[in-house]
Amino acid sequence: MLKKMIAGMALVSLITASAEACTVMVVTKGASADGSTMVSHSNDGRGAEMNLIYVPAKDHPKGSKRPVYPTAVALNTMPEYNAFDQPNLVAPERSEGYDYPGKPRTVPIGYIPEVEHTYAYMDADYGVANEHGLMFGECTDMSAHLPEVPYKKGGGIFYAAELSRVALERCKTAREAIQLMGSLIDEYGLWGTAETLAVADKDEAWVFEMQMSPTGKGGLWIAEKIPDGDFFIEANQLRIHAIREGDPGQIFNPRLPEMLKEFGWAAYDEEGRLDWMKSLQSKEFHHPYYSKRRVWRAMSLVAPSKNLPSRVADWDSKTYPLSIRPDRKLNVEDIARIHRDYYQGTKFDKSKSPLAGLYGSPYHYVVEMGERSILSSKTSYSHISQAGGMLPSPVVWMSMDTPFENPFIPFAVSKVPEEYRALRDTYDPSKMFWASNQVMALTQGYFNIMAPTVKEAVEQAEKNSMQLVGSSSGLTKEQFADALRKNSLKIFEDWKQLSTKLLMKFKSDVGIEYEKQPKPDTPKSY
Repeated sequence: MLKKMIAGMALVSLITASAEACTVMVVTKGASADGSTMVSHSNDGRGAEMNLIYVPAKDHPKGSKRPVYPTAVALNTMPEYNAFDQPNLVAPERSEGYDYPGKPRTVPIGYIPEVEHTYAYMDADYGVANEHGLMFGECTDMSAHLPEVPYKKGGGIFYAAELSRVALERCKTAREAIQLMGSLIDEYGLWGTAETLAVADKDEAWVFEMQMSPTGKGGLWIAEKIPDGDFFIEANQLRIHAIREGDPGQIFNPRLPEMLKEFGWAAYDEEGRLDWMKSLQSKEFHHPYYSKRRVWRAMSLVAPSKNLPSRVADWDSKTYPLSIRPDRKLNVEDIARIHRDYYQGTKFDKSKSPLAGLYGSPYHYVVEMGERSILSSKTSYSHISQAGGMLPSPVVWMSMDTPFENPFIPFAVSKVPEEYRALRDTYDPSKMFWASNQVMALTQGYFNIMAPTVKEAVEQAEKNSMQLVGSSSGLTKEQFADALRKNSLKIFEDWKQLSTKLLMKFKSDVGIEYEKQPKPDTPKSY
């Protein structure tokens, strides 16, 4: 028993070191208010990249090779390949957004044949969305059998980040992307950790889950379609269960069942079907509610009528379905609100936890051994991608830092203003990153004093952006992109002013808040 406990503690420590725990959500077109499909992703690693980079469409000479780059977001920094936390990637040939003079270029770990034409797309720590409306969201998972596989020469060359980028360069639909990524895994192999990529286009949405192979060759992968009209969330734990051969709603390597048996990993559900999640022993990072509590909360917010229980039997419980039908159609504001959730109004409210910060802060700055909320102090950025409906082109709504203090700002798949590209190690007041940091630092330090002012500013910025996007159906793609860039610069100016406003409010309101507190009874004289 002691050996098992020590092994379990070591596993938790290992996984904690390699992942900060992202959350990914999908709204299918039938579940959205405007008929668009949405994919969201919170990148919950404070050491991660925070820039949204535009990679232009390109033509390539026949017979050329595409470099496959390593990334520090997979496990750790890789100095021998110049792969650091930030910049995430230094590769000027891919995009001018990845040109950082004076920084050493990232060294490829492999090459694959290039195609003659690649599509334009938006990139961050993981691929985001391309010009055709193919969209991605990511979260790190784990398999107790094989939690981590560092890159080594001769092994797999793909991690989820580069897989998503190759798909954005070459594919228009989610199905195409799944087939391509699966074939790349089969041929070139995986390294890193178990991963989930939400993959969607304007018509379909899928969950794509993958795991490294113990042989060092190829990998294991499976994808399942999210029914149109449903909402999906994943929070660092694999969600697909039964492997259903012949089901058009699933795509996987035909050898997957055989591979699981060969590795001695095969596990079955109560109906005798091979179970993907149980076979990989995809336990939670911190059992029992690090992952499932977030799934419960998001599903409860979009479908309160289902009255889902907040407690589960075990890590492999099927208490929550893969996806759920919302009580009403969802919009961007709804998904943004979920990303800002810290269980407020429930008995799990993070602002009332023993780990809560000063001034009623819901942010926790320790490794949590229980449930965590969707809102996290570790978030470096969040995005909500949107395609279809009446949009002139796909939109990426980007929120720098933690989304409670920063609005989701819409961008078209086009060049992003220089004000939105920064480095964390160089303070620069001309960058939105540093304006957002100032607002975030003040708010998180004096939460209940600052939060009402910040909340009002965030809601107003998003309301203005929603109105702009909603009135843009008659614009060309170029006009739309330009209007969104101008809007982003207006928000940047507003956020610079907001930090000043918060400082003035702090000076005025701290004393007021103190005066509002009940005074102790005057001691009696004896």
